[in-house]
Amino acid sequence: MRAEGGGEEAGRSGTEDYPLSAVPDEARQGFWPVTLVLLGFTFFSATIWGGASLGAAFPLWPDLAAIILCGNAILAAYVAGLGYVGYRSGLSTVLSARFAFGDIGSRWADALLGLTQIGWYAWGTATIAIVLGRLLGLDPWFLAPLMAIFGLGFCLTACIGYRGLAALSRVAVPAMLLLIVASVAVALRDAGSGAAPVAAGTLTVAEALTIVVGTFVSGGTQVANWTRFAGSGRAAVISVLLAFLVGNTLMVAVGAIGAAVYGLSDIVDVLAVQGLLLAGVLLLFLNIWTTQDNTIYNFSVAGCHFFRTERRRLVTSAGAAAGTLLALLGMYDWLIPYMVTMGVLIPPLGGVIMADFFIGRRGRYPPFEEGAVPRFNRRGLAAYAAGSLAAAVIPGIPPVNGIVAAFLVYALLTRLR
Repeated sequence: MRAEGGGEEAGRSGTEDYPLSAVPDEARQGFWPVTLVLLGFTFFSATIWGGASLGAAFPLWPDLAAIILCGNAILAAYVAGLGYVGYRSGLSTVLSARFAFGDIGSRWADALLGLTQIGWYAWGTATIAIVLGRLLGLDPWFLAPLMAIFGLGFCLTACIGYRGLAALSRVAVPAMLLLIVASVAVALRDAGSGAAPVAAGTLTVAEALTIVVGTFVSGGTQVANWTRFAGSGRAAVISVLLAFLVGNTLMVAVGAIGAAVYGLSDIVDVLAVQGLLLAGVLLLFLNIWTTQDNTIYNFSVAGCHFFRTERRRLVTSAGAAAGTLLALLGMYDWLIPYMVTMGVLIPPLGGVIMADFFIGRRGRYPPFEEGAVPRFNRRGLAAYAAGSLAAAVIPGIPPVNGIVAAFLVYALLTRLR
């Protein structure tokens, strides 16, 4: 499947990052640009806070280490499958959803994925403003202007597109890695001195795995937005595995180790105890910035598909404004119910897309033309409903239940047809 069109239309599609067409061969990237962008995406502060809840409940070794590695292995396997679909087809997640759910049915995926990213963007914007205000001792009335500045400023690299994301990640990812390694080394040293508190044991293993998988299953569902730029299937899959097995594991581990060793759930507080506070402010800023631009980029891809427009930069700016408004309305306090809802509604989308591509289409989409797909793909919609129900009611790990149920139901309906 390849992008079509020429002249002015093709030029606009390229500068806007191909929101309604496949990425052509000449726009494909090598291994490291894709890997750095994905690592920058998985370096996210909310993942650190999620990991902190694990550190207070389990012994550092071997229980906590096993839970983190197992949870991220599940997440990486799921995202790698979607990443390969993106490379093979050259399509974003929402364009693949048009085959899986139909021309009109896919707009549900657009709305769900787009609004999800707006929520994350709002949370990140509020977080950096609140933390910076606290560290500097600013009056509360300063928070609203800070949110406005950060909310509108973070989207600049996303407006540039994939090239802007890659340029920022080249600087941010190595800097964050150095600081994370230093913090973990100090924490392990302190843990060895006998200063670590005893784990409280307030979570079951299933609940802990749900937290690990749920921290990034939403963003991971949209991984094709970047792997569609990969130059080979091997580069796409290995980039995804590195980002989620290394990047996301590090983020969860930093929060978990900080809580286990110091009894603190806030990474900034942990760095203050370790004497790394100044570096911690830089970490938080880079951490949130790299994720914010990827998040709002995801929104722009979904928004362009929903409205069937090539004007990705305009959609990016509108999304950043909406996210900033949501931050001002109090998104910082809604994180937990927001994550729980996403863990039910988003993962089945990925299960349906993979089943449609690997089972229904046998690994190859037909030419992407007007009228190439029906208005509604009833198999996809039925499988999505079954996956969401499984995630909501079946005991276990909700995101995994949703993915597996959606995949199996779609495959069964395909065979029955």
